[in-house]
Amino acid sequence: MPIATINPATGQTLKTFEPLSDAQIDRKLETAARTFSEYRKTSFAERAQCMQRAAKILEDKKETFGRMMTTEMGKTLRSAVEEAAKCAWVCRFYAENGESFLADEAVTTPATRSYIRYQPLGPVLAVMPWNYPFWQVLRAAAPILTAGNVMLLKHASNVPQCALMIEDLFREAGFAEGVFQTLLIGAPKVEAVLGDARVAAATLTGSEGAGVQVALSAAKKVKKLVLELGGSDPFIVMPSANMEKAVATAVKARISNNGQSCIAAKRFIVAEPIAEEFQRRFVAAMAALKVGDPFDEKTDLGPLATKDGVASLDQSVRTTVESGAEVLTGGKRLDGPGYFYSPTVLSNIPKGSPAHCEELFGPVASVFRAKDLDDAIRIANDSRFGLGASAWSNDEKERERLINEIESGMVFINQMVASDPRLPFGGVKWSGYGRELGSFGIREFTDVKAVWIQ
Repeated sequence: MPIATINPATGQTLKTFEPLSDAQIDRKLETAARTFSEYRKTSFAERAQCMQRAAKILEDKKETFGRMMTTEMGKTLRSAVEEAAKCAWVCRFYAENGESFLADEAVTTPATRSYIRYQPLGPVLAVMPWNYPFWQVLRAAAPILTAGNVMLLKHASNVPQCALMIEDLFREAGFAEGVFQTLLIGAPKVEAVLGDARVAAATLTGSEGAGVQVALSAAKKVKKLVLELGGSDPFIVMPSANMEKAVATAVKARISNNGQSCIAAKRFIVAEPIAEEFQRRFVAAMAALKVGDPFDEKTDLGPLATKDGVASLDQSVRTTVESGAEVLTGGKRLDGPGYFYSPTVLSNIPKGSPAHCEELFGPVASVFRAKDLDDAIRIANDSRFGLGASAWSNDEKERERLINEIESGMVFINQMVASDPRLPFGGVKWSGYGRELGSFGIREFTDVKAVWIQ
């Protein structure tokens, strides 16, 4: 894929970029290593002050940043501006809480004194996706930088201007040159960068295939890695749920970010007694969505981010329908320029079809019927993914079982799954390992050092 800004609403190429040469990459790696040797010695107060300034810039320029996100990947302008504001939140969260998360922890032993100390590892390579061009990067960068590490960003090739804007953001906030650097490189260069001795660790948010490749590269050099991969999140609705709220949230949970979110609800598992009513309301709400220009404030659903993405989604739906699934609404690409796909609901999903076992990255919902709670949990766990899960019930015993028995890194009861700086974010099974956000997120890229003083 070329490194270029391509407007997904029109398919028009707006700007292209030359990838860095090997010599340029080497200079950036050298800058990162040299900067880290000094930056790690800065006080937490200095780092926090810069992070607070970054938060202020994000708020002041949220419209500018939002317009670039919408231009490069097609999310609605409203959601893009909200994304920039959320990035300010995560910067402030670590500026205000990072010091306590990294404070020495006393441990009782026979020693005169023993404790745990958290210290930075070094330059961290972040391989990031296009779907949340600012949030994915900032939720990694805020804890990584406040912990005293430096960061090298390899962003997705279709959001290069967002990547460069983020580098400018940290520079404007007062971070030293080299603390945060953007690498405009293609995917084939990642292995060499990660393999370089000057890179201490890596984090990747992306597809299973990309995660496996980076995991293999990290393993060869015995380097720390955090992976946040795909998801096929279940959205379970039991008879005790508030139907009106469950339906409204189900639509939002499926089309958020134009349906291109790892934690978007994708499999809607509804108890048989309420399945007909839920399905009727859900299909009507999906069919009523306004698809169009993401800069138009009346638009509910913009285009998919890439030409390949809409083609892949269309093929997955076609294959699922050919296998026997029923289309309740949508199910096709929309005519005209740009990468638009109709809001779609599928039912009677055959086992083994794409909608049953793959992550459909776009506004396509799969509806399943469950006989009872046992069956709902079985269907929810019948996936190689385990990122998030949303479950709707007002029965306390049902809630406890849903929390305990669903195989996922996150369970939200009577709410859609969302990332929150205060809570750890990540999954199990093929959804990855390690955690972002919360106290866990800042400690992931530290040396957890045991100290014993006699």
